[in-house]
Amino acid sequence: MSGFETRARAVLATCNARGIMLATAESCTGGMIAAALTDIAGSSSVVDRGFVTYSNEAKMEMLGVSPETLAAHGAVSQETALEMAQGALAHSRAGVTVAVTGIAGPDGGSDEKPVGLVWFGLAMKGRAPVAQSHVFEDRDRAGVRAATVETALDMVLSALQEG
Repeated sequence: MSGFETRARAVLATCNARGIMLATAESCTGGMIAAALTDIAGSSSVVDRGFVTYSNEAKMEMLGVSPETLAAHGAVSQETALEMAQGALAHSRAGVTVAVTGIAGPDGGSDEKPVGLVWFGLAMKGRAPVAQSHVFEDRDRAGVRAATVETALDMVLSALQEG
């Protein structure tokens, strides 16, 4: 089994055991988290939907990310990741959502936001949303995206195991 499959199976089993549906809100991964989950037979009992919101317009239209947030903080920010996760929760039947927005490269980085920077947002019904960032250094585009999927699945699993 691949790293994705092992993690995805654990997330699906935990969601299933708790009776919780899941949704994703993805920018830099372009749907890879949802794909990792839906590659597994039986995932339809847990996965509600995946939002691929690559553009700022999609983030606003599909998830309700505010134009003010994007203007003030940019797409790759704690604030945007939180709004993406909350928007996915509000626009789905899910009880838990994970959002990712980052700079996979090879272009697009800056001193403040280097290539490899990814912000993760997680929202669960009845809990305050949380965000965290990781900088996946010394990786190419595929490596940043793969590490983002793994980290997102780990984040969901950890949150589900906490409560």
